[in-house]
Amino acid sequence: MVRKKRTDGSSEGGEGSGSREGGQQSGGGRGGYQQGGGRGGGQQQGGRGYGPQSQQGGRGGGRGRGYGQPPQQYGGPRGDQPPQQYGGPRGDQPPQQYGGPRGGQPPQQYGGPREGQPPQHQHQQQYGGPRGGPPRGGYGRGGAPSAGQPQRQSVPELHQATSPTYQAVSSQPTPSEVSPIQMPDPSPPVQEFEQLSIEQGATSQAIQPIPSSSKAFKFPMRPGKGQVGKRCIVKANHFFAELPDKDLHQYDVTITPEVTSRGVNRAVMKQLVELYRESHLGRRLPAYDGRKSLYTAGPLPFVSKEFRILLHDEEEGAGGQRREREFKVVIKLAARADLHHLGMFLQGKQADAPQEALQVLDIVLRELPTSKYTPVARSFYSPDIGRKQSLGDGLESWRGFYQSIRPTQMGLSLNIDMSSTAFIEALPVTEFVCQLLNRDIRSRPLSDADRVKIKKALRGVKVEVTHRGNMRRKYRISGLTAVATRELTFPVDERNTQKSVVEYFYETYGFRIQHTQLPCLQVGNSNRPNYLPMEVCKIVEGQRYSKRLNERQITALLKVTCQRPQEREKDILRTVELNDYSHDPYAKEFGIKISASLASVEARILPPPWLKYHESGREGTCLPQVGQWNMMNKKMINGGTVSNWICINFSRQVPDNMARSFCQELAQMCHISGMAFNPEPVLPPVSARPEHVEKVLKTRYHDAMAKLSQGKEIDLLIVILPDNNGSLYGDLKRICETELGIVSQCCLTKHVFKMSKQYMANVALKINVKVGGRNTVLVDALSRRIPLVSDRPTIIFGADVTHPHPGEDSSPSIAAVVASQDWPEVTKYAGLVCAQAHRQELIQDLFKEWKDPQKGVVTGGMIKELLIAFRRSTGHKPLRIIFYRDGVSEGQFYQVLLYELDAIRKACASLEAGYQPPVTFVVVQKRHHTRLFAQNHNDRNSVDRSGNILPGTVVDSKICHPTEFDFYLCSHAGIQGTSRPAHYHVLWDENNFSADGLQSLTNNLCYTYARCTRSVSIVPPAYYAHLAAFRARFYMEPETSDSGSMASGSMARGGGMGGRNMRGPHVNAAVRPLPPLKDNVKRVMFYC
Repeated sequence: MVRKKRTDGSSEGGEGSGSREGGQQSGGGRGGYQQGGGRGGGQQQGGRGYGPQSQQGGRGGGRGRGYGQPPQQYGGPRGDQPPQQYGGPRGDQPPQQYGGPRGGQPPQQYGGPREGQPPQHQHQQQYGGPRGGPPRGGYGRGGAPSAGQPQRQSVPELHQATSPTYQAVSSQPTPSEVSPIQMPDPSPPVQEFEQLSIEQGATSQAIQPIPSSSKAFKFPMRPGKGQVGKRCIVKANHFFAELPDKDLHQYDVTITPEVTSRGVNRAVMKQLVELYRESHLGRRLPAYDGRKSLYTAGPLPFVSKEFRILLHDEEEGAGGQRREREFKVVIKLAARADLHHLGMFLQGKQADAPQEALQVLDIVLRELPTSKYTPVARSFYSPDIGRKQSLGDGLESWRGFYQSIRPTQMGLSLNIDMSSTAFIEALPVTEFVCQLLNRDIRSRPLSDADRVKIKKALRGVKVEVTHRGNMRRKYRISGLTAVATRELTFPVDERNTQKSVVEYFYETYGFRIQHTQLPCLQVGNSNRPNYLPMEVCKIVEGQRYSKRLNERQITALLKVTCQRPQEREKDILRTVELNDYSHDPYAKEFGIKISASLASVEARILPPPWLKYHESGREGTCLPQVGQWNMMNKKMINGGTVSNWICINFSRQVPDNMARSFCQELAQMCHISGMAFNPEPVLPPVSARPEHVEKVLKTRYHDAMAKLSQGKEIDLLIVILPDNNGSLYGDLKRICETELGIVSQCCLTKHVFKMSKQYMANVALKINVKVGGRNTVLVDALSRRIPLVSDRPTIIFGADVTHPHPGEDSSPSIAAVVASQDWPEVTKYAGLVCAQAHRQELIQDLFKEWKDPQKGVVTGGMIKELLIAFRRSTGHKPLRIIFYRDGVSEGQFYQVLLYELDAIRKACASLEAGYQPPVTFVVVQKRHHTRLFAQNHNDRNSVDRSGNILPGTVVDSKICHPTEFDFYLCSHAGIQGTSRPAHYHVLWDENNFSADGLQSLTNNLCYTYARCTRSVSIVPPAYYAHLAAFRARFYMEPETSDSGSMASGSMARGGGMGGRNMRGPHVNAAVRPLPPLKDNVKRVMFYC
């Protein structure tokens, strides 16, 4: 072990962490699995105070101002000022209307990932910078609120107010200072909007005021339980927990000197309890959260007391000694945790969940597993639970279980599910490095790329030394030395006499270093680095790998986690048995009793909807069976037209004649399916090398355009890709969609060789929506029988935010919003995307406002542009809004609703004074741990072919929220593994949906997904938003698409970010706008 003197400085030579490892999506991934990095579910950001940030906004502007009057200021929700209000349109003015983003353009659509890829998402650029001052409001024509209008109530009613009052309340956003970019003249759409007559019978619906904060607010109550569907019983992985009758006390814990490690804190507290439980703690067994809080079932015999604890440090300190540290621990009474309110909440007699009481019970039940297993977030892992499996590159998967206590209709419930995650194998470091680089590291010296890869993989990893017999000291790796071990020297005395590391280890420990060509590990403090040769270090067991996995590792992990329902149910029951809650000393101490059996829950199976196809096919309608159907004897209800197309082949394995015959077969399938598809391309297929993608695409495009007569466009590009194509797919989509303005369909080599009819039929579905067609629509939509959709023009939104992978600490998050562009069919969705601050969950560009030197105050944003596009394509303005929001964790419900509903209101008001269509805001959650199992796995009538519950199974009782409007819906048939039902939670409902109404609408929409003839697991608008956001990652310039830092020019090119994102390091970093989509791409579902 060698310590280098401080004077010598760090020997590490400029190896920044900005390597390109794992930056871009590679080829053949798995659909739907995204390792790590998913949603920013975690911390709750405080209060409101958020305003739209300055990223790129939606395209069509539109001022929506009062004419001739100064716009009114939106005062945020301050208590000392009444909120601004606006009434509906005045009787002496014509009813209003608005037009779309581009004159005469059909609605937008988007196309999606290639076959065999994870669902890609795409982001569409938005335009326009931020405001020049605080946001404004009161978009009415007059100034003051009209007489007699009620002010905002402190606690709003849960459903519609009785009088048609329109109010807008805004938070006070930070003004940004970047000038707007490329905003079209907003005036014409608004004038167009104001000429539209409101449909007869569409009476103005009363709009609830937006509450100023979560304290003045309740989510909608459950409007009764659903009745539609065939009743059945399912089992859920929830275990009833009896509410204890104990006098819970909370104590504040202060440990000095303060340490950040929960593990050290727990070790201190464990020792304290062992030493003083009998003598000083009144024989109580406390539960500790590892930080500042301690809980007991009854009072301790003191109000405040100080203890002194000695603890042996497992990691070696700065002086090379394994220190014995003394800690001062002060325990002081803080409060009594009241379980009475929790009981009232569970009975539905109190609106707010008492989070403190739930937290105490959660901490109590986590105490024992925390001491036995490796805790990761809410899960626990161990090499003893199931078998460890190698994932490659020095990683292995550990099996474990998730555990969380939840308030439900049946009372308290313990939700337990199986899980797996990646851990670093406890290997000697040299062996780990060989696996990581996939070669023998003795054979040739390490390259710079190797060094960066090793450094990224090992930074922060804990190792123990093996060259000192039983003395297994532990250290944390901080980096690698810039030079090889044989060149490393360090000063041994004040005269700066140098000794080599090789000599030192031989003389001190009798250890001869073999691999002197390798760098040393740098451990401990970077100011006083210690050097350890790799071969004397072994990785300590039980360290989770939190960085991004590669495609192979994701596939291997999926194989491990993929369990049939019956096996998963058995494992869950085995886990409950293993945890033996009835003998858990902490559960006993606090009087918590956990049932040992799965909860039996009443469910209903909703009927599938009838689907409409074109009358020219042999089957004009279709009733799906067990969540699926096919295109045999059917033609698309609206077949698109492909008159001019070209093909480029990037696969060396596919000869030209095969590429030609593949294209002919595909054209024939599109024709059979109901499209007007020219069998001959504009130019013959051409072969090209992947590294020439940009040149080839542009040359071929221009050659084809030159051959076409004036005014004609290329409708489609067919691309044949190698099965493993690295960054080619992303580069191709970026060039086609943001530079050339052409939609493309990518096909992998393996599918070209097989040329299966099923594959061709699926590709035809995707091509049709990419060129503006429709595959199928709901029969009930055409016959106007969908409650609260068919009766008046209704727009359905889907929204999602995707965050960068773990370890990418500067990449922006990407928000996507899609909205239906046809009514009454609600099948076509236009999409918009924007980049925003790293891991920011609130969608910043829903509504934007800024000052233009010529036009004055201008408004824009994603909602406004999509409302205008709906008006353009349908001739109606939406009189109802249904907003499905994906990816929001429970801790963010209030924050997301308050911010985004406010943005929707402002966007509507900017189009017309008093225009406030009623909004229903529904959160869609897939990242939860509730699983539903058939009551009898052997009953063929209650399971699908994969052994999962039947599609259409809905649960809104027992395991759902005690009082609020939520439900679990399994809308899809399982393929492999255990189906995960989607959880829908209604956060706002001015349309007064019944339980049956919203459940049936959501289930029926799942049958309209454009890319396959199966019902899907989440409602299509949310799915499309997810695809669109994922696609947009490919549009980012290379320096922002991986873990490298942002380029310096970004501030000049697009909005400076305000400090509203309280998560992640680059809070004030500018976010570079995404390149804008071309107009003819925006018009179609290009992301499909």
